[in-house]
Amino acid sequence: MEYKNPIPLLKEHRLFPKKELGQNFLVDSSILTRIVETAEVNESSTVLEIGAGLGSLTFFLAQKAGHVIAVEKDKTLLPIAQQMLADFSNVRLIEDDILTLDLSSLQLPDGYLVVANIPYYITSAILRTLLSAENKPAKLVLTVQEEVAERICAQAGKMSLLALSVQVFCTPQIVMKIPAGAFYPAPEIDSAVLYMDLFQEPAIPQSNLDSFFRLIKAGFSQKRKMLRNTLTSGLHLPREQVETLLEQAGIDPQRRAQTLSLEEWQQVTDCFQSIIS
Repeated sequence: MEYKNPIPLLKEHRLFPKKELGQNFLVDSSILTRIVETAEVNESSTVLEIGAGLGSLTFFLAQKAGHVIAVEKDKTLLPIAQQMLADFSNVRLIEDDILTLDLSSLQLPDGYLVVANIPYYITSAILRTLLSAENKPAKLVLTVQEEVAERICAQAGKMSLLALSVQVFCTPQIVMKIPAGAFYPAPEIDSAVLYMDLFQEPAIPQSNLDSFFRLIKAGFSQKRKMLRNTLTSGLHLPREQVETLLEQAGIDPQRRAQTLSLEEWQQVTDCFQSIIS
């Protein structure tokens, strides 16, 4: 089946990209092909696509996957996507908001993939939704703004709440840079493709995850302050107890949250568990 650039269909339908929804459509066939290849989509794959848009990525996914579930919030785009995907019987288009949609209602099988071009302003929320789901995807291949991709892949010294929230489940990798000009309309900055192959089990034991997230949220609540201060206020514990906790974990209480590695946060979590249990 031949791919045709869907941008002319926008004009036919008298539609314009909505800035408030972060609509920057990736329509370059060579890049779309590479994204699908990166995700290693095959006939046994069930793929969840977030933000089907004009159906461009969906088109290339449908050529390789056994089944594609494409969720699109903007109902005005659905007629274009339906037109683009008319020849495929393995695509299910759903008008809904991924952030409010009950993922269990999609009846996604174990080992499903997520492949999507997602807008910056909901990147964190989408990752939180997918990574906290009872049935997590096996793999995510996401096109996001380049600076966001770099934040997610950051190491100790430049760590963030977002980076730790992702890296506890996988080791994210930037596999491709995409220039702004590959999108319509072109965004202000370049994008990157993130590859995330989820661990069989989180880096922090499941039983300790709640404590881990409680700790890092407290730690990054005032990231310019020392850990002994942010954890004292964020955890509502006596300062002396927090200093003891950090010293037991081998962490200097004067350090700041962004300087700690995932492994060091794991040490803090282990010590914290011993205090609260």
